[in-house]
Amino acid sequence: MREAVIVDAVRTPLGRGKPGGALADVHPVDLHATVLRALAERTGIDPASVDDVIGGAVGQIGEQSMNTTRWAALAAGFPESVPAVTVDRQCGSSQQAVHFAAQGVISGAYDVAIASGVESMSRVPIGSQAAGRDFLGEGVATRYPDGLVPQGISAELIAARRGLSRERLDEFALTSHRRAAAAWRDGRFAAEVVPVPGADLAADESVRPDTSAEALAGLKPSFWADLWERRFPEIGWHVTAGNSSPVNDGAAALLIVERETARRLGLRPRARLHSFAVTGDDPLLMLLGIIPATRKVLDRAGLTLADIDAFEVNEAFASVVLAWLDETGADPAKVNVNGGATAIGHPLGASGARLMTTLLSVLEQTGGRYGLQTMCEAGGLANATIIERLDEPR
Repeated sequence: MREAVIVDAVRTPLGRGKPGGALADVHPVDLHATVLRALAERTGIDPASVDDVIGGAVGQIGEQSMNTTRWAALAAGFPESVPAVTVDRQCGSSQQAVHFAAQGVISGAYDVAIASGVESMSRVPIGSQAAGRDFLGEGVATRYPDGLVPQGISAELIAARRGLSRERLDEFALTSHRRAAAAWRDGRFAAEVVPVPGADLAADESVRPDTSAEALAGLKPSFWADLWERRFPEIGWHVTAGNSSPVNDGAAALLIVERETARRLGLRPRARLHSFAVTGDDPLLMLLGIIPATRKVLDRAGLTLADIDAFEVNEAFASVVLAWLDETGADPAKVNVNGGATAIGHPLGASGARLMTTLLSVLEQTGGRYGLQTMCEAGGLANATIIERLDEPR
């Protein structure tokens, strides 16, 4: 039976996704090319042997449009014969790219593939792809006559309906910053991060080592509006910039190879892509799809929560991860142990590959066997993936 294995995984440090951010002057194609080139250089793989490059991007407009992954592969110096495609499953775009690459390998369609993602939120601001137009249409409006809501309101509704206090959200955010700062200080990101040529950025720019509970408590709610207060009087207005993910620039990529092919090419598999799941959920509370996705991937894997040694759950909002923790009963000490998106950042299309890169590092650092990654996605979607660390000789 064919198996898909991760040979290597890399990411850039994440810059603040605003004008003046450390990566704001880097074109997204060149940012994406950085991690593709690094994979080839670190592994020694002949780029001509890559059957497909599957990249995620959410803001597919302007400088990130026209199948941006194709241009990144060419910018990285890959032969013109190497195909590439760009996918959009919102925040889970590059996690979905991992699924597609692995599934292609398992099916026999590919022997060697790259899954990657990019987002330059400083150059392609969040939501700009809609260009102010109605992207839902009459059918969706008829099905949901009261209207859908922005993600920030969804995060507020989750906090209100799950009884999550402002103090608990802020405490979670503080832990994320402290964990990320400690991971950088202790060198735990060193093996996964590659520098961006021409950019002066050695570490994730959004991590705040000196933040405090008092500083977080002083922040105002980010999403209050009279419209939403009238519609949802139960909201306590606890979601702030401090307990939500920032906007960021960054890229990440994984080399995914059929296991026997890896051996033949002299490549060392670091992990096996074990099981996959994707779910749809309520598009109003759109961020809780990670709960059924977790159950689904564990069922498919024949594993239990207790079998999982490390979790990466995207910290789009603290309320989402806390709701997931309360529902699943997972051990918080195993979740985002090197910090999460609240601190590290959330470059939308790159985040799935970034989390997978970090999950692989955590398993190797802790000696864990199984890792589970899940991400909430706009529209009430969620991906979940289980990987199994392999302890093969170098």
